[in-house]
Amino acid sequence: MESISQFPGFEKMGESDLALLRQHTQKMTVPAGAKVFETGSPCRAFLMVLDGCVRVQMIGETGREIVLYRVEDGQTCILTTACLLSGENYNAEAVTESETTAIALPVGQFQTLLNQSQAFRDMVFASYGARISNLVSLVEEVAFGRVDLRLAQFLIERQNAEKTIKKTHYELATELGTAREVISRQLKEFERHGWVELTRGQVKISRENDLKEFISSQCD
Repeated sequence: MESISQFPGFEKMGESDLALLRQHTQKMTVPAGAKVFETGSPCRAFLMVLDGCVRVQMIGETGREIVLYRVEDGQTCILTTACLLSGENYNAEAVTESETTAIALPVGQFQTLLNQSQAFRDMVFASYGARISNLVSLVEEVAFGRVDLRLAQFLIERQNAEKTIKKTHYELATELGTAREVISRQLKEFERHGWVELTRGQVKISRENDLKEFISSQCD
């Protein structure tokens, strides 16, 4: 299966391990907006994304959501890895943001390769370690970071070619792990400064340099 070549480390696998991988992996395409897994469901396969984007998020008892991370081209899902290693069910959900093509390796063959292939183990744990670092950074940001700075940085990073972010205030709150009212209040403040223009379902950056200068001044 040539598509696995985009995952670093697989080129170091022995021929017998690659043969097992090719024999048992299943390629699938999932439409945008589909649930890949949900809270409480068992994990039955190791997932590797070839093309597309999967958003992994948690929903609290109050209904508030927070985006944990995204799985994109050439990446694996660390929550899936954690569930496979621990034997526990998922404690979050995953939804495709665009049409996504992925490879699924059943749990039995995942365990076999994990036990017998050093290259496969290295790939799995390297991806796991990198994602854990990102999650720790997210916890730090949510717990200790300033919402205004995080929002400004998010707008800069996620704007499209028209300098627009097509997300509602609720979706932005979900991305940043805070309440919609907090985001609405902060966006109104940005609008008052003339940095953004607010319309239904989207934010347009009107003075990008001023927004960047605000970020820089607060980070010094």
